[in-house]
Amino acid sequence: MSDLEIRDIPLADVDQMMDLADLVFHHRTPAEDRERELWAARRAERLAAYVDDVSAGQAAVLPMRLAVPGAFLDCSAITFVGVLPTHRRRGVLTAMMERMLMDAAAANRPVAALWASQSAIYGRYGFGLADRAISLEIDTSRPLALRTEPDPRPLRLIDRDSAPEILGPIHTRALARRPGGLVRDAEWWDKNMLPAVDDDDEDFTEPRVAVLDGEPGGYVIYRTHGEGTGHVRIDDLVADTPQVEAALWRYLASIDLTTKIKAPSRPVDDLIPHMVADFDRVEVTGSHGALWVRLVDAPAALRARSWATGDSLVIELLDERLPANQGRWRLAAGTCDRTEDAPDLTLSASDLGAAYLGGTSVSTLARIGVVTEHTPDAAARLDRAFAVPLAPYTNDDF
Repeated sequence: MSDLEIRDIPLADVDQMMDLADLVFHHRTPAEDRERELWAARRAERLAAYVDDVSAGQAAVLPMRLAVPGAFLDCSAITFVGVLPTHRRRGVLTAMMERMLMDAAAANRPVAALWASQSAIYGRYGFGLADRAISLEIDTSRPLALRTEPDPRPLRLIDRDSAPEILGPIHTRALARRPGGLVRDAEWWDKNMLPAVDDDDEDFTEPRVAVLDGEPGGYVIYRTHGEGTGHVRIDDLVADTPQVEAALWRYLASIDLTTKIKAPSRPVDDLIPHMVADFDRVEVTGSHGALWVRLVDAPAALRARSWATGDSLVIELLDERLPANQGRWRLAAGTCDRTEDAPDLTLSASDLGAAYLGGTSVSTLARIGVVTEHTPDAAARLDRAFAVPLAPYTNDDF
């Protein structure tokens, strides 16, 4: 589209971003709720696509730090993406995405990430679905017996204001064990993890925070709902050991005037289905895609991540949108160098993004025909090299 221009959105125009977002996502955000929704846009790098001086699309980038296997990397966390229904399929999203990827490269952010409202959109821009989450419900109408002995130390309740300082170190330790999460600053804790009012259901209480101090330690952020028999909803639960995790679950199951725990987002390898003595008390109610990852600087991202074997292999990376990534690369622990050697595997930028955190099997991608194996067992070798002890998990919506 020749008349399309990408411009930065000044801070003074941030309120208008909510208008476009409401139009695109069929929402109506009351005036009193707008500030709760716009805090992230205010701290972001913002851009809009203008056609004849009309804002036809918008997007924002939050400079964040993403936990990847063995490292923390600067990341462009993309949010607030929307295109007017009158301007779809006219290159608006492509122009904005190209600008955001160019800016990420210029800022030396090796990776970009987003949550996709429609999964069919972002693969064409090199993003792959890198992790998933499950939702759980636990029957707590009677005492919940656990097979894991809970840590015997007492928990304590803390207030919202002190939570970031107390929870931050526990969360950071968890990020070092499990890839996929974002490093949280005080504002992120306050606005994203601990908002006083739940935007999705205002009938829930304000967040409660229970902590088991020390190392090993852990915490849970939860809300309660008193309607009917009452239930507990978990927003974030992190523990250094299975014993600490068992202590947190035991506490949640013992809260008076509630008969159910709902956990809308937990890791796919969560322990509680295996911890309970009566497996029928835990129901996995759903599974959903979470973080989509794109390698902006593929060699830098691959050098930074951990490598679980002593193996070395050559990939041919297909990445027309970021030609600096395209070509043959020899991979080994801490190494990603250009080579003229014959490739063991050929894969796209989106499939590499999907596999990067260790949550998507390259062998599965080869079986369905989207990754080409030139050397027998090459996909399984890359899976073994990319293996992580814990499944990647993202509990930072943005």
